[in-house]
Amino acid sequence: MPPEAAVHKWQVFRAICEGKAAIGVSDRALAVLNALLTFHPETTLTGEGGVVVFPSNDQLMLRAHGMAPTTLRRSLAALVDCGLIIRRDSPNGKRYARKGQGGVIETAFGFDLMPLVARAAEFERLAEATRAERRALLLVRERITLCRRDIVKMIAAGVEEGAPGDWAGFHKAYAAVAACIPRTASVAQLEPLADELERLAAEIRKLLEDHVKLTETDANESQSGRHIQNSNPNLQIESEHGLPISQGAILEPRPEPTRPPQRSYPLGMVLEACPDIVDYAKQGIASWRDFVATAALVRSMLGISPSAFDEANVVLGAEDAAVVVAAILQRSDAIKSPGGYLRNLTEKARVGEFSLGPVLMALIRTNLRDHDRKRG
Repeated sequence: MPPEAAVHKWQVFRAICEGKAAIGVSDRALAVLNALLTFHPETTLTGEGGVVVFPSNDQLMLRAHGMAPTTLRRSLAALVDCGLIIRRDSPNGKRYARKGQGGVIETAFGFDLMPLVARAAEFERLAEATRAERRALLLVRERITLCRRDIVKMIAAGVEEGAPGDWAGFHKAYAAVAACIPRTASVAQLEPLADELERLAAEIRKLLEDHVKLTETDANESQSGRHIQNSNPNLQIESEHGLPISQGAILEPRPEPTRPPQRSYPLGMVLEACPDIVDYAKQGIASWRDFVATAALVRSMLGISPSAFDEANVVLGAEDAAVVVAAILQRSDAIKSPGGYLRNLTEKARVGEFSLGPVLMALIRTNLRDHDRKRG
């Protein structure tokens, strides 16, 4: 170490704190190092002269916020083992300084802070490596979060649009990868998971894009076909009574029988959006039959009348009505009247103004945000 070397003691300390994992020093040891630095009167540590501090254990414990004596001794030993300080012991084991003429300290026994000057550049490199790792970790976590949200939205969109595809299989593959994401992990652990989610998202996106292109092509061909068919002026259209319009029959659209829609969302996706309903299942939920039976139990618990639930079953179908009940349970803290809320959604569904897709997507996004908030 050149004698002209000089460092700002608090900048070095900050670098050590950032690179503490690579250095191998604990938070308690850093608290003791912070206390030791306060006993050096100058802000700058130099290679000239001594940088030995000699506080008593009582003084150190006080400045280390009342640290216990045993913990203080262990922390001092850890600082020595990590090469952050050097012990300069006196013959009698006491810490003190001997001053010469003019009050200048000639010899001091205690803790030498010179390693902080000698290794300052090393500590800064370790701190920068830690910052780079933190940035990379943040970026890969953002990749994972965005991919998860995109995949959930695309699966919901595919189901909503009736696009051909194994949507239950896609959701199962997504859930399998999501379950492998640990609470705390390194970049090396998360990179493969992010790559897998991006591959899955790309596959689903390609499927949806192909479906959109095919839908547009079919729509154009259908429009052209209708134009050709209607161009025949002699075409006779029969009414529901079998009489040509030319004979005076009134053309009226034949009403189609009302039938409840079929379930359109994978059970796994529904449970991800509404996980609270699982707590009310007697033996878990492994099928739609289990889900519907559990929803009937939850219906009673929420105070929804049998008539409101029966009407929802007629309009929505048994499975989708059960999904609505599960969604109401998931948001029960924000819904004052579950029965009235269900009737309102049923009436909207009757006139085609309600769809489960946006409801499930909103719940899944909320669950993801809550999960990320708890984890981060």
